[in-house]
Amino acid sequence: MILSIESSCDDSSIAITEIESKKLIFHKKISQEKDHSKYGGVVPELAARLHAEALPKILEETKIYFPHLKAIAVTNEPGLSVTLVEGVAMAQALSISLNLPIIAVNHLHGHIYSLFIEKEILFPQIILLVSGGHTQVIEANRFGDFKILATTMDDSFGESFDKVSKMLGLGYPGGPIVEEYAKKGDSERFNFTVPLLNSPKIAFSYSGLKNQVRLKIQELGDKKSKQDISDICASFQQTASTHLIHKLKKIFKTRTIKNFAIVGGASANLYLRAEIQKLCDSHKVLLHLAELKFCSDNAAMIGRYAIDAYHNKQFTTFDKITSSPKVSI
Repeated sequence: MILSIESSCDDSSIAITEIESKKLIFHKKISQEKDHSKYGGVVPELAARLHAEALPKILEETKIYFPHLKAIAVTNEPGLSVTLVEGVAMAQALSISLNLPIIAVNHLHGHIYSLFIEKEILFPQIILLVSGGHTQVIEANRFGDFKILATTMDDSFGESFDKVSKMLGLGYPGGPIVEEYAKKGDSERFNFTVPLLNSPKIAFSYSGLKNQVRLKIQELGDKKSKQDISDICASFQQTASTHLIHKLKKIFKTRTIKNFAIVGGASANLYLRAEIQKLCDSHKVLLHLAELKFCSDNAAMIGRYAIDAYHNKQFTTFDKITSSPKVSI
Protein backbone atom coordinates (compact mmCIF):
# COMPACT_ATOMS: atom_id res chain seq x y z
CA MET A 1 0.00 0.00 0.00
CA ILE A 2 0.97 3.66 -0.34
CA LEU A 3 0.23 6.32 2.26
CA SER A 4 -0.36 9.72 0.65
CA ILE A 5 -0.48 13.19 2.20
CA GLU A 6 -2.03 16.40 0.84
CA SER A 7 -1.54 19.83 2.46
CA SER A 8 -1.06 22.25 -0.43
CA CYS A 9 -3.68 24.75 0.75
CA ASP A 10 -6.48 24.49 3.32
CA ASP A 11 -7.42 20.79 3.23
CA SER A 12 -5.60 18.30 5.46
CA SER A 13 -5.88 14.87 3.90
CA ILE A 14 -4.32 11.42 4.14
CA ALA A 15 -5.14 8.30 2.12
CA ILE A 16 -4.09 4.67 1.92
CA THR A 17 -4.20 3.10 -1.56
CA GLU A 18 -3.54 -0.52 -2.44
CA ILE A 19 -0.96 -0.72 -5.21
CA GLU A 20 -2.09 -3.84 -7.06
CA SER A 21 -5.87 -3.31 -7.00
CA LYS A 22 -5.76 0.54 -6.92
CA LYS A 23 -8.45 0.30 -4.25
CA LEU A 24 -8.80 3.24 -1.90
CA ILE A 25 -8.48 1.58 1.50
CA PHE A 26 -8.65 4.70 3.66
CA HIS A 27 -9.32 8.35 2.93
CA LYS A 28 -9.99 11.25 5.26
CA LYS A 29 -10.00 14.99 4.75
CA ILE A 30 -10.41 17.77 7.28
CA SER A 31 -11.46 21.07 5.71
CA GLN A 32 -10.50 24.46 7.10
CA GLU A 33 -13.20 26.40 5.26
CA LYS A 34 -15.01 27.59 8.40
CA ASP A 35 -11.75 28.80 9.95
CA HIS A 36 -10.88 30.93 6.91
CA SER A 37 -14.39 32.10 5.95
CA LYS A 38 -14.30 35.05 8.36
CA TYR A 39 -11.28 36.40 6.46
CA GLY A 40 -12.80 35.93 3.01
CA GLY A 41 -9.96 33.65 1.88
CA VAL A 42 -7.15 31.39 3.04
CA VAL A 43 -4.72 32.81 5.61
CA PRO A 44 -1.49 30.83 5.03
CA GLU A 45 -0.11 30.98 8.57
CA LEU A 46 -3.44 29.89 10.05
CA ALA A 47 -3.68 27.10 7.50
CA ALA A 48 -0.22 25.84 8.47
CA ARG A 49 -1.14 25.74 12.17
CA LEU A 50 -4.35 23.86 11.44
CA HIS A 51 -2.46 21.32 9.30
CA ALA A 52 -0.06 20.77 12.20
CA GLU A 53 -3.06 19.84 14.36
CA ALA A 54 -5.13 17.87 11.85
CA LEU A 55 -2.57 15.74 10.00
CA PRO A 56 -1.28 13.87 13.08
CA LYS A 57 -4.87 13.13 14.14
CA ILE A 58 -5.66 11.58 10.76
CA LEU A 59 -2.35 9.72 10.69
CA GLU A 60 -3.20 8.06 13.99
CA GLU A 61 -6.12 6.32 12.25
CA THR A 62 -3.84 4.78 9.61
CA LYS A 63 -1.33 3.03 11.88
CA ILE A 64 -2.89 -0.40 11.33
CA TYR A 65 -1.78 -0.16 7.68
CA PHE A 66 1.87 0.68 8.42
CA PRO A 67 3.12 -2.94 8.06
CA HIS A 68 1.72 -3.02 4.50
CA LEU A 69 3.23 0.26 3.27
CA LYS A 70 5.73 0.32 0.39
CA ALA A 71 6.09 4.10 0.01
CA ILE A 72 5.03 7.51 1.32
CA ALA A 73 3.62 9.96 -1.23
CA VAL A 74 3.26 13.68 -0.56
CA THR A 75 2.32 16.84 -2.44
CA ASN A 76 5.42 19.03 -2.65
CA GLU A 77 4.41 21.59 -5.31
CA PRO A 78 2.72 23.88 -6.22
CA GLY A 79 0.88 25.43 -3.29
CA LEU A 80 1.40 27.55 -0.18
CA SER A 81 4.95 26.95 1.00
CA VAL A 82 4.03 27.15 4.70
CA THR A 83 1.34 24.48 4.31
CA LEU A 84 3.24 22.24 1.91
CA VAL A 85 6.07 21.95 4.43
CA GLU A 86 3.68 20.42 6.98
CA GLY A 87 2.96 17.47 4.69
CA VAL A 88 6.57 17.16 3.54
CA ALA A 89 7.85 17.10 7.13
CA MET A 90 5.41 14.32 7.98
CA ALA A 91 6.48 12.35 4.89
CA GLN A 92 10.13 12.72 5.88
CA ALA A 93 9.43 11.54 9.43
CA LEU A 94 7.51 8.51 8.17
CA SER A 95 10.23 7.74 5.62
CA ILE A 96 12.86 7.61 8.37
CA SER A 97 10.82 5.76 10.98
CA LEU A 98 9.41 3.14 8.58
CA ASN A 99 12.43 2.99 6.25
CA LEU A 100 10.31 3.70 3.17
CA PRO A 101 10.96 5.71 -0.03
CA ILE A 102 9.22 9.02 -0.67
CA ILE A 103 7.25 9.83 -3.81
CA ALA A 104 7.01 13.60 -4.38
CA VAL A 105 3.84 14.51 -6.28
CA ASN A 106 3.08 17.64 -8.26
CA HIS A 107 -0.35 18.80 -7.09
CA LEU A 108 -1.53 19.39 -10.66
CA HIS A 109 -0.56 15.85 -11.65
CA GLY A 110 -2.64 14.71 -8.71
CA HIS A 111 -5.70 16.52 -10.06
CA ILE A 112 -5.27 14.76 -13.40
CA TYR A 113 -5.20 11.44 -11.58
CA SER A 114 -8.41 12.29 -9.68
CA LEU A 115 -10.04 10.93 -12.84
CA PHE A 116 -8.53 7.50 -12.18
CA ILE A 117 -9.15 6.89 -8.47
CA GLU A 118 -9.90 3.15 -8.18
CA LYS A 119 -9.76 2.97 -12.00
CA GLU A 120 -7.30 2.23 -14.78
CA ILE A 121 -5.71 5.24 -16.46
CA LEU A 122 -7.04 6.47 -19.80
CA PHE A 123 -4.64 8.41 -21.99
CA PRO A 124 -4.37 10.38 -24.20
CA GLN A 125 -6.75 13.08 -23.02
CA ILE A 126 -7.10 16.83 -23.22
CA ILE A 127 -7.81 18.08 -19.71
CA LEU A 128 -9.17 21.37 -18.42
CA LEU A 129 -7.87 22.05 -14.91
CA VAL A 130 -9.88 24.73 -13.11
CA SER A 131 -9.27 25.52 -9.46
CA GLY A 132 -8.68 28.36 -7.03
CA GLY A 133 -5.08 28.65 -8.17
CA HIS A 134 -4.99 27.36 -11.74
CA THR A 135 -6.73 27.51 -15.08
CA GLN A 136 -4.96 25.34 -17.63
CA VAL A 137 -5.62 23.12 -20.61
CA ILE A 138 -3.29 20.12 -20.51
CA GLU A 139 -2.43 17.53 -23.12
CA ALA A 140 -1.92 14.29 -21.18
CA ASN A 141 -0.42 11.59 -23.38
CA ARG A 142 0.92 9.13 -20.82
CA PHE A 143 2.38 9.04 -17.31
CA GLY A 144 4.92 11.85 -17.04
CA ASP A 145 4.07 13.25 -20.47
CA PHE A 146 1.94 16.31 -19.74
CA LYS A 147 2.04 19.48 -21.82
CA ILE A 148 0.30 22.79 -21.09
CA LEU A 149 -1.63 24.02 -24.14
CA ALA A 150 -3.16 27.11 -22.51
CA THR A 151 -3.03 28.85 -19.16
CA THR A 152 -4.28 32.00 -17.46
CA MET A 153 -2.57 35.32 -18.01
CA ASP A 154 -3.55 36.56 -14.54
CA ASP A 155 -6.28 35.17 -12.26
CA SER A 156 -7.79 31.71 -12.24
CA PHE A 157 -11.38 30.63 -12.89
CA GLY A 158 -11.89 29.49 -9.29
CA GLU A 159 -10.17 32.51 -7.76
CA SER A 160 -12.49 34.84 -9.66
CA PHE A 161 -15.52 33.14 -8.04
CA ASP A 162 -13.93 33.62 -4.61
CA LYS A 163 -13.30 37.32 -5.30
CA VAL A 164 -16.82 37.95 -6.62
CA SER A 165 -18.24 36.28 -3.53
CA LYS A 166 -16.01 38.41 -1.31
CA MET A 167 -16.99 41.64 -3.11
CA LEU A 168 -20.64 40.75 -2.56
CA GLY A 169 -20.03 39.85 1.08
CA LEU A 170 -21.25 36.29 0.59
CA GLY A 171 -18.43 34.36 2.23
CA TYR A 172 -15.76 31.76 1.47
CA PRO A 173 -15.29 29.51 -0.45
CA GLY A 174 -16.92 31.53 -3.19
CA GLY A 175 -17.38 28.85 -5.85
CA PRO A 176 -20.38 26.97 -4.42
CA ILE A 177 -21.88 30.17 -2.94
CA VAL A 178 -21.86 32.08 -6.24
CA GLU A 179 -23.15 28.99 -8.07
CA GLU A 180 -26.07 28.69 -5.62
CA TYR A 181 -27.04 32.35 -5.97
CA ALA A 182 -26.72 32.08 -9.76
CA LYS A 183 -29.44 29.42 -9.84
CA LYS A 184 -31.96 32.10 -8.82
CA GLY A 185 -30.56 34.82 -11.05
CA ASP A 186 -31.06 36.20 -14.55
CA SER A 187 -27.83 35.53 -16.47
CA GLU A 188 -28.83 38.00 -19.21
CA ARG A 189 -29.42 41.01 -16.96
CA PHE A 190 -25.84 42.27 -16.81
CA ASN A 191 -23.96 42.24 -20.09
CA PHE A 192 -20.42 41.55 -18.87
CA THR A 193 -17.85 41.41 -21.68
CA VAL A 194 -16.31 38.00 -22.37
CA PRO A 195 -12.52 38.29 -21.85
CA LEU A 196 -10.25 38.02 -24.92
CA LEU A 197 -13.29 37.47 -27.13
CA ASN A 198 -11.69 38.97 -30.24
CA SER A 199 -8.18 37.82 -29.48
CA PRO A 200 -6.70 34.88 -31.41
CA LYS A 201 -4.61 34.05 -28.35
CA ILE A 202 -5.49 30.74 -26.70
CA ALA A 203 -5.20 31.84 -23.09
CA PHE A 204 -7.42 32.86 -20.20
CA SER A 205 -7.87 36.08 -18.24
CA TYR A 206 -10.23 36.92 -15.38
CA SER A 207 -8.87 40.16 -13.91
CA GLY A 208 -10.90 42.32 -16.30
CA LEU A 209 -14.12 40.40 -15.67
CA LYS A 210 -13.65 40.74 -11.93
CA ASN A 211 -13.26 44.49 -12.37
CA GLN A 212 -16.48 44.66 -14.40
CA VAL A 213 -18.30 42.94 -11.57
CA ARG A 214 -16.70 45.29 -9.01
CA LEU A 215 -17.87 48.35 -10.92
CA LYS A 216 -21.42 46.97 -11.21
CA ILE A 217 -21.52 46.28 -7.46
CA GLN A 218 -20.36 49.86 -6.79
CA GLU A 219 -23.01 51.19 -9.18
CA LEU A 220 -25.81 49.34 -7.38
CA GLY A 221 -24.47 50.44 -4.00
CA ASP A 222 -25.95 49.47 -0.65
CA LYS A 223 -29.48 49.33 -2.05
CA LYS A 224 -28.87 46.16 -4.07
CA SER A 225 -31.43 43.45 -3.38
CA LYS A 226 -31.00 39.69 -3.09
CA GLN A 227 -32.26 39.47 -6.66
CA ASP A 228 -29.60 41.95 -7.77
CA ILE A 229 -26.96 39.76 -6.12
CA SER A 230 -28.36 36.61 -7.76
CA ASP A 231 -28.41 38.34 -11.16
CA ILE A 232 -24.79 39.46 -10.75
CA CYS A 233 -23.75 35.92 -9.84
CA ALA A 234 -25.65 34.40 -12.76
CA SER A 235 -24.30 36.92 -15.27
CA PHE A 236 -20.77 36.52 -13.98
CA GLN A 237 -20.91 32.71 -13.98
CA GLN A 238 -22.23 32.66 -17.54
CA THR A 239 -19.53 35.07 -18.79
CA ALA A 240 -16.72 33.26 -16.93
CA SER A 241 -17.81 29.93 -18.40
CA THR A 242 -18.38 31.34 -21.89
CA HIS A 243 -14.78 32.57 -21.84
CA LEU A 244 -13.56 29.02 -21.18
CA ILE A 245 -15.82 27.52 -23.85
CA HIS A 246 -14.75 30.12 -26.43
CA LYS A 247 -11.07 29.23 -26.03
CA LEU A 248 -11.75 25.50 -25.84
CA LYS A 249 -13.54 25.71 -29.20
CA LYS A 250 -10.30 26.96 -30.74
CA ILE A 251 -8.42 23.99 -29.31
CA PHE A 252 -11.10 21.55 -30.50
CA LYS A 253 -10.75 22.94 -34.03
CA THR A 254 -7.00 22.41 -34.17
CA ARG A 255 -6.80 18.90 -32.65
CA THR A 256 -8.37 15.50 -33.03
CA ILE A 257 -9.78 14.84 -29.58
CA LYS A 258 -11.43 11.62 -28.46
CA ASN A 259 -11.36 12.14 -24.70
CA PHE A 260 -11.78 15.39 -22.80
CA ALA A 261 -11.86 15.87 -19.03
CA ILE A 262 -12.41 18.56 -16.40
CA VAL A 263 -10.54 18.39 -13.07
CA GLY A 264 -9.83 20.66 -10.11
CA GLY A 265 -12.00 22.15 -7.39
CA ALA A 266 -13.93 24.44 -9.74
CA SER A 267 -14.81 21.48 -11.98
CA ALA A 268 -17.56 20.75 -9.45
CA ASN A 269 -19.50 23.71 -10.91
CA LEU A 270 -22.54 22.06 -12.50
CA TYR A 271 -23.21 24.96 -14.89
CA LEU A 272 -19.69 24.65 -16.30
CA ARG A 273 -20.03 20.87 -16.55
CA ALA A 274 -23.26 21.22 -18.53
CA GLU A 275 -21.77 23.78 -20.94
CA ILE A 276 -18.69 21.64 -21.60
CA GLN A 277 -20.90 18.59 -22.07
CA LYS A 278 -22.68 20.49 -24.87
CA LEU A 279 -19.32 21.34 -26.45
CA CYS A 280 -18.14 17.72 -26.28
CA ASP A 281 -21.44 16.42 -27.66
CA SER A 282 -21.21 18.78 -30.64
CA HIS A 283 -17.75 17.40 -31.47
CA LYS A 284 -18.60 13.76 -30.56
CA VAL A 285 -15.97 13.78 -27.83
CA LEU A 286 -16.26 11.71 -24.65
CA LEU A 287 -16.33 13.84 -21.48
CA HIS A 288 -14.69 12.41 -18.37
CA LEU A 289 -15.31 13.79 -14.88
CA ALA A 290 -13.90 13.06 -11.46
CA GLU A 291 -16.39 12.24 -8.74
CA LEU A 292 -17.58 15.43 -7.06
CA LYS A 293 -15.99 14.37 -3.74
CA PHE A 294 -12.58 14.14 -5.45
CA CYS A 295 -12.72 17.47 -7.34
CA SER A 296 -11.24 19.54 -4.52
CA ASP A 297 -7.81 18.88 -3.00
CA ASN A 298 -7.51 15.39 -1.55
CA ALA A 299 -4.93 12.72 -0.74
CA ALA A 300 -6.74 10.02 -2.75
CA MET A 301 -5.67 11.61 -6.04
CA ILE A 302 -2.10 11.94 -4.74
CA GLY A 303 -2.13 8.25 -3.86
CA ARG A 304 -3.49 7.24 -7.26
CA TYR A 305 -0.73 9.13 -9.05
CA ALA A 306 1.79 7.61 -6.67
CA ILE A 307 0.87 4.09 -7.81
CA ASP A 308 2.10 4.86 -11.33
CA ALA A 309 5.12 6.68 -9.94
CA TYR A 310 5.90 3.62 -7.81
CA HIS A 311 5.77 1.31 -10.82
CA ASN A 312 8.05 3.73 -12.69
CA LYS A 313 10.43 3.87 -9.69
CA GLN A 314 10.12 7.66 -9.38
CA PHE A 315 11.30 8.07 -5.81
CA THR A 316 12.73 11.14 -4.11
CA THR A 317 15.52 10.92 -1.57
CA PHE A 318 14.93 12.37 1.88
CA ASP A 319 17.48 15.15 1.48
CA LYS A 320 16.22 16.29 -1.93
CA ILE A 321 12.50 16.63 -1.30
CA THR A 322 11.40 20.24 -0.87
CA SER A 323 8.11 22.06 -0.71
CA SER A 324 7.71 24.61 -3.48
CA PRO A 325 4.99 27.21 -4.26
CA LYS A 326 6.00 27.33 -7.94
CA VAL A 327 3.44 26.56 -10.63
CA SER A 328 4.71 23.83 -12.94
CA ILE A 329 3.53 20.63 -14.53
